[in-house]
Amino acid sequence: MHTLSAYPQPSVTVDCVIFGYDGKQLSVLLLNRKEEPYAGMWTIPGGFLYLDETLEASADRILTTKTGIASLFLEQLFTFGKPDRDPRGRVLSVAYYALINPERFELSAGNMANDVNWFPIGQLPELGFDHNDVLKTAIQRLQAKATYQPIGFELLNPQFTISELQDLYECILDVKLDRRNFHKKMMASGIVRPTGQKRLGEKNRAPELFEFDREQYNELVKSGFQFKI
Repeated sequence: MHTLSAYPQPSVTVDCVIFGYDGKQLSVLLLNRKEEPYAGMWTIPGGFLYLDETLEASADRILTTKTGIASLFLEQLFTFGKPDRDPRGRVLSVAYYALINPERFELSAGNMANDVNWFPIGQLPELGFDHNDVLKTAIQRLQAKATYQPIGFELLNPQFTISELQDLYECILDVKLDRRNFHKKMMASGIVRPTGQKRLGEKNRAPELFEFDREQYNELVKSGFQFKI
């Protein structure tokens, strides 16, 4: 039996694409590298996998130490493995992604970064490594997921208007949605229910408030329910 030393041993990194939605626009979290390669350039937060940790533990450690954000629920995105993706040598990257409300987290750049900050999706700098491809893949995954599974409800207040929910989906999908059709689909889905209350204090209007019925959604998923926007 051959030992592992008989085979090539590429390094493994974990990269974390963190999307943010603040009620107005979709952004992504980037850090400015202090060290080579790509010193002074913006990249997706990432780092090398330690031998004694899981991929998930590595992602949590990297986000905590390099951005100040801890204990996020992350979904695995894709594994990137072009031979020339890292000038230091053969490096595979396992990427994760998440969608959060930036206003609920305080950023803190680690000692290997000049800065860490949010950038609107439409105003991104050139990224180091192959992170333009990583981000493109993450955006496509987020948009695809939004068309078949309710996402982002945790970004809104527990009670929200249909307009606020529509704004969220329009930012993610980067399209304009028909107001009446969106309202109809949300009501037909059974996962959004009216609270019987209205938001007071807005000029010339008092929009109806709704809430996400997660228990109903979980039951529908068990029976084969599919959410379609």
